[in-house]
Amino acid sequence: MIQFLDLKKINAPYESTFQEQLKTVLDSGWYILGNEVKEFETRFASYCGTEYCIGTGNGFDALVLIFKAYIALGKLKKGDEVIVPANTYIATILAVLQADLVPVLVEPKLKTYNIDPLLISEKITVKTKAILAVHLYGQVAEMDAINTIAMANNLLVIEDAAQAHGAEIDFEMHNSDKIKAGNLSHAAAFSFYPGKNLGALGDGGAVVTNDEELSKMIQSMRNYGSEVKYHNDYKGINSRLDELQASFLNLKISNLDADNELRRTIASRYLAEINNEKIVLPHWDLSDNHVFHLFVIRTKNRTELQQYLIQKGIQTLIHYPIPPHKQKALSEWNNLSFPITEKIHAEVLSLPMSPVLTADEVDFIITVLNKY
Repeated sequence: MIQFLDLKKINAPYESTFQEQLKTVLDSGWYILGNEVKEFETRFASYCGTEYCIGTGNGFDALVLIFKAYIALGKLKKGDEVIVPANTYIATILAVLQADLVPVLVEPKLKTYNIDPLLISEKITVKTKAILAVHLYGQVAEMDAINTIAMANNLLVIEDAAQAHGAEIDFEMHNSDKIKAGNLSHAAAFSFYPGKNLGALGDGGAVVTNDEELSKMIQSMRNYGSEVKYHNDYKGINSRLDELQASFLNLKISNLDADNELRRTIASRYLAEINNEKIVLPHWDLSDNHVFHLFVIRTKNRTELQQYLIQKGIQTLIHYPIPPHKQKALSEWNNLSFPITEKIHAEVLSLPMSPVLTADEVDFIITVLNKY
């Protein structure tokens, strides 16, 4: 069976150094907010090209902390509207709700699966205060257009970069050759969930930003709103990247770009060699704007195709079967209609994609799909 994602194989090369790092952390006697976290925050900020990085317990908390910090700083207030892509994973929307803000859903482009900038302006009201751009599946959203709209309307821009570690674009607003995801907005949230392109061995997340005031607020708010022990200045939460996960991430970050390149190589083969009129392949312009956290195809007969692949020994997953506005948890939205989003969620299927897929496995996947 070709697994959708073989985490054991991905982490196997690190096993001996993981054991060494475990001993180092154990021997230090310091397990929360210590030197490993500081080192990772420095390295990841440098990697993203930002001034600051604040480690958090997970990617969801990273998003929540951005919004709560902006509220504490007076740049947002409860009840403000945040524009969000309608086809994102529900966690993006729940983070907005967790901060007592109001998500406003906007359809994506069917071509890229990312939010359609042309539709954002239609949803802006006097209550709109932020745009939350999601780099879905690892492909950077249209950040030049999104930032242009935001500046014209005095809106904050936040990136949900949970799937886009290392993706980069030519960003006209910076007059720079390449700018990485995380440095294309006022602040960005990352997840280091084990299956991410940069994954820990447990939960982990981070906020990156160039805003010193925001950085200091999030540093405090992730630790009960405290800068000095037992002195609590804000109504914070407990969400800290732990020393052990930070130490593992410190080992893996050096290989992130190489791993992303391997993903692109596999994606290039899928795009060039899968030839089946029943399958819609994803759009990619062959630039570094996509790190293929997921390789997502579409088909009108998804259940049939998924069963066919399982019978042939190929595991696939669906990201995601139910759109957020159709979830029971968001019942107040169940009567809303987002046709493009609904089409995407009804048809998408994620093929195996990881830096440890072998050429023979890719050959087999392509051959099986072409015979469907």
